[in-house]
Amino acid sequence: MKEMTQKEILGCKFRDRITGFEGIATARIVYLNGCVQYCVTPRIKENEKMQSGEYIDVGQLEFVDEGIRKPEEAPNGGDMPNKPKF
Repeated sequence: MKEMTQKEILGCKFRDRITGFEGIATARIVYLNGCVQYCVTPRIKENEKMQSGEYIDVGQLEFVDEGIRKPEEAPNGGDMPNKPKF
């Protein structure tokens, strides 16, 4: 698999290579030390409560499929319509 950009990752389904945890990449976080993690949120089954996502190091993620949208349709990485102006 080719290296994916942030825009391509968000919205796709991934698996944690270590734990097997699967879900959709819904958020990205970058720490001051340079560590990059993605929030992987599992799908909920009928009659289940919403589960929290797990933040997983990018190096542990294994691409599964396009998830809820094709990579080229993924959001632009966090621009909000009503974002505060600093």
